[in-house]
Amino acid sequence: MSVRQVGIEEELLLIDPATGEVAAVSDRALRATPDNDAVLEQELFLQQLETGTGVHWDLPDLEQDIRSARRVAGEAALAAGAAVVAVSTAVVEPQRRSVLTPKDRYRRMMDRFGAVGRAQLVCGMHLHVDVGSDEEAIGAFDLMRPWLPVLLALSANSPFWQGEDTGYASWRTQVWQRWPTAGPTEPFHDAAGYQRASAALMETGAALDEGMLYFDARPSRRYPTLELRVFDMCTDVADAVLLAGLGRALVETCAQAWMDGEPIPEARTDLLRAATWRASRYGITDQLVDPSTGALAPARSVVNGLMEHVAAALAAAGDAQLVSDRTAALFARGTGATRQRAVAEASGGDLLTVVTDLRRRTAESWAGA
Repeated sequence: MSVRQVGIEEELLLIDPATGEVAAVSDRALRATPDNDAVLEQELFLQQLETGTGVHWDLPDLEQDIRSARRVAGEAALAAGAAVVAVSTAVVEPQRRSVLTPKDRYRRMMDRFGAVGRAQLVCGMHLHVDVGSDEEAIGAFDLMRPWLPVLLALSANSPFWQGEDTGYASWRTQVWQRWPTAGPTEPFHDAAGYQRASAALMETGAALDEGMLYFDARPSRRYPTLELRVFDMCTDVADAVLLAGLGRALVETCAQAWMDGEPIPEARTDLLRAATWRASRYGITDQLVDPSTGALAPARSVVNGLMEHVAAALAAAGDAQLVSDRTAALFARGTGATRQRAVAEASGGDLLTVVTDLRRRTAESWAGA
């Protein structure tokens, strides 16, 4: 088996350190740090910053790059009088509406999609895994579809939404899937099938352009990669790196299966949506849909099944021990959603305390980088 390079994009929320509310200052942050345009980008709203790593063979190198990128984002936010938090949704209720980043494309998105677009102040993590061609990317994607909800469950980190406990582990997923192109899809079978489906979606107006094809995974528009987009934003870098290891191994395993001519799993899109809903609702605190059987099973059993499914790829990349250790640690302490709820409960429901904890842990994630 080959070892594929990986890179990560992270979307961070900008907050007012005093109130915990989101702060619309990404333009000021970038102007204050003009030398960081290779690492930082604006996102849909001025309350967000996006970071990007380089590409790496080794997960420890990727981890260091994530920490360095967060440090750059933190310094840029500080220069604009704000702070960054690695979380997927705004925890406290904002007193002002989200402020659109003033770009023509974003304005056109709001004009077309209205309230659906205006609700999208959510942050995710995107994992890029290198592939040899679009054909390989689609072949791997078709085979990995049933496993993507399991990765989502491990990343769940958005239980609160603007002052409310949603009851979900990943509320970001529920908000994000309001886009008409977001979520699980049918198999595409080959690159031409992907292009036909993409063109048809854009023709209907459901996507403004290829950048708005918000499938759970897709061939990247900018890089020779398969881009996995199902993840919440992880506060703990260790979790992001765990997911990078599992995601890379899943791409390699499925790409090899595609090359070997293995059939595409008979996974109906409506059932994949149900599996995604369950991962979004419970994270790893309850049962998940087991892709091997289609039935509910304890989350730990399903994750163990994923690790067995990709074991050869993990071993080939030298990631088996890291992934095993960090998976055990994640189940021992819970996902980011579990941590946020525990902090809220300990503080008597004070959500500003939750934001303060997120801010502190985000800053600690780049200490020494």
